[in-house]
Amino acid sequence: MLQWSERYDLHGHSTHSDGELSVSKLAQRIKDEGVEVWALTDHDVISGWKEASEEAKLRGMRFIPGVEITCIPGLPAEKTILEKEGRDRSTTSWHLLAYFPHHQPNTDSATIDVFSDWLEPFAEGRIGRMKRMVEKINELGMEITFEDVMARSSGAIGRPHLAKEMIEKGYADSVQQVFDEWLGDGCPAHVEKRKPSIIEAVNAVHAAGGICSLAHPIYYGIETNNLLSYIKNAGVDAVEAFHRSHPDKYRIELWKGAQKLGLKVTCGSDYHGPSYQARPGHMPVPSSSLPKQII
Repeated sequence: MLQWSERYDLHGHSTHSDGELSVSKLAQRIKDEGVEVWALTDHDVISGWKEASEEAKLRGMRFIPGVEITCIPGLPAEKTILEKEGRDRSTTSWHLLAYFPHHQPNTDSATIDVFSDWLEPFAEGRIGRMKRMVEKINELGMEITFEDVMARSSGAIGRPHLAKEMIEKGYADSVQQVFDEWLGDGCPAHVEKRKPSIIEAVNAVHAAGGICSLAHPIYYGIETNNLLSYIKNAGVDAVEAFHRSHPDKYRIELWKGAQKLGLKVTCGSDYHGPSYQARPGHMPVPSSSLPKQII
């Protein structure tokens, strides 16, 4: 009999990247929502792992070290899919979730050190990118300082930090407005960042003993069979079929398609904090379809 579970939330962010809550507050929120297996997947940084591991242990949760890696798109978006979804363009990056279920963050690991060194330039690249975006915002007549934006993050800096600074200064009413008008892909103040390819990222993760899942594929504008065939051939282990942005029909389509190709699935609320969504967790997933290292 197929068993569905809401024990898992394998995608979420803290103030180490673009989340609103500290690791400690995020861990408590996750616990309060009934999650028992939690992965912290901040963007391009692993600086929150040790604290998250300790906070999870205090609350009786299992912690899985993770990271969300920003990558070059593996395939160009398909016009028919974009039109079907009512979009005129896709994102300029794909995101790969990497998990290291057997790593203990409070112990030394040569393979994780190598992975951390590989990852670091991509996180550092966010700083130069942010400086240029702040410059562009100022060129558009809005007075924002780089230092004030940086003060909003304790780890990797990202566009939401700049968006919140713009809101505080009265230039916008919401994060969505900032992205729609200035910072979103293709908008006047958007700047591309340095990114690895999907295959480069997969190889780095596997070399460090980790596993990979393609995050929120609905954003990429690719027909399901084409997308799943690509990630299978690229060595990706799973697809995040059960993501908060996916309608039920798409979740089942991804899950069934993954089963046919021998791919696993993952689930995640992609929780960034109360300004974005009310609750983490509550992501039903057929537990037998999760990667065996996570079950």
